[in-house]
Amino acid sequence: MSRRAPSFVCQNCGAAYGRWQGKCEACGEWNTIAEEAAALERSTPGRAPRKGRVFALEPLAGDVHDAPRLSSGIAELDRVTGGGFVRGSVVLVGGDPGIGKSTLLLQGAASLARSGHRAIYISGEEAVAQVRLRAERLGLADATVELAAETSVEDIIATLSEKKTPRLIVIDSIQTMWTDMVEAAPGTVTQVRGAAQALIRFAKRSGAAIILVGHVTKDGQIAGPRVVEHMVDAVLSFEGDGANQFRVLRAIKNRFGPTDEIGVFEMTGAGLREVVNPSELFLSRRDLGSPGTAVFAGIEGTRPLLVEIQALVAPSTFGTPRRAVVGWDQSRLSMVLAVLDAHCGVRLGGHDVYLNVAGGLRIQEPAADLAAAAALVSSLAHAALPAEAVYFGEISLSGAVRPVAQGAARLREAGKLGFTSAFIPDAVVAETRSETVAATGIVALRDLVADIVARSSKSPRSDLRSVRQEG
Repeated sequence: MSRRAPSFVCQNCGAAYGRWQGKCEACGEWNTIAEEAAALERSTPGRAPRKGRVFALEPLAGDVHDAPRLSSGIAELDRVTGGGFVRGSVVLVGGDPGIGKSTLLLQGAASLARSGHRAIYISGEEAVAQVRLRAERLGLADATVELAAETSVEDIIATLSEKKTPRLIVIDSIQTMWTDMVEAAPGTVTQVRGAAQALIRFAKRSGAAIILVGHVTKDGQIAGPRVVEHMVDAVLSFEGDGANQFRVLRAIKNRFGPTDEIGVFEMTGAGLREVVNPSELFLSRRDLGSPGTAVFAGIEGTRPLLVEIQALVAPSTFGTPRRAVVGWDQSRLSMVLAVLDAHCGVRLGGHDVYLNVAGGLRIQEPAADLAAAAALVSSLAHAALPAEAVYFGEISLSGAVRPVAQGAARLREAGKLGFTSAFIPDAVVAETRSETVAATGIVALRDLVADIVARSSKSPRSDLRSVRQEG
């Protein structure tokens, strides 16, 4: 007897329902549930069910070989993918419209083609002439990249199977693809899932590496069903601000490499340029001698990275003060403000607080707590921090400064860029000695706050007077 599956699917998250409703209970979005062709589980009357195939089981011990990789020719892209593309792997690349996804992948395909590998670029959004115009603008017209403008998955797979198997295939984008195996409109959750599944099967069977370009929703998530992210081997996010020339490629998932690596690019008139020393680029325009700025020595994957954290604290004109943050976790900022209030006597309840990570980079590690706190107190006290100093350390709810990993690598990067002092957790001072950077150990956040307030050239404000007296 056949069983009918739910035929109403949310186009935002892929949740299935037995009837239509205005709001999706899974993701909370309104008017995203649409009717799609119901899937049937067919069984032939009087026919025995198919027996499973017996397969061999392997022991846990045995020879282990690293997956063969194909270098893209772009060092920053290879860094994020773990050394290059693995044969038969599928990579999903997401990012905001206009951020440079197509430009990056076209440059990567051209680099492979110039190395003698067969690379194919299939666009479902642009015509071949439009892709050629972009290639000409980027100086890639001489690369032997094969182009096509097609959206039918069956036609794409049949074409790719005709000649020599390509080494790299770029599908731009997966939301425009459709397959005859699914009775739904292109771009729907069912079509995206079906098209991705067919392309993944072809990649595993042929050994070609496939890159799927994915659109993102308004909250930065890759559009379509989340199951696609589970199906692919790697998920990369291309981040950046449209008003800023910096672009960051970040690995969210990677079965063949690390998930905390980033690649930094600069958008120029000739395309995306690799940034060999991101720290120098992020600090090239920093405000020297201005209150409210602190340099954070962070770690992104295996790479030490120095960025400027900017803070502005101003008296609030409204009943509820504003808390705005760009490039850092909002909850982390709230925690640091609470610790400053409870353990350091810094009263910020009547002030608007704005925090920004310069350069468009997004920081995720808790080691930025100390730098953010230093920038906030510096802005409130109108006291400029030392221009040659860096800060890193995690702040606990008790006000103590906790140690963080890879302190020596952070100080080495700071020394290369000319910094001579560092304020770091006291517990890591002994193991992070540097010949060029003098490290000052901070046991509790109150010690750092007292030092910053003592630098203030102005009379102590009412919300900092108690800190100065105790310090």
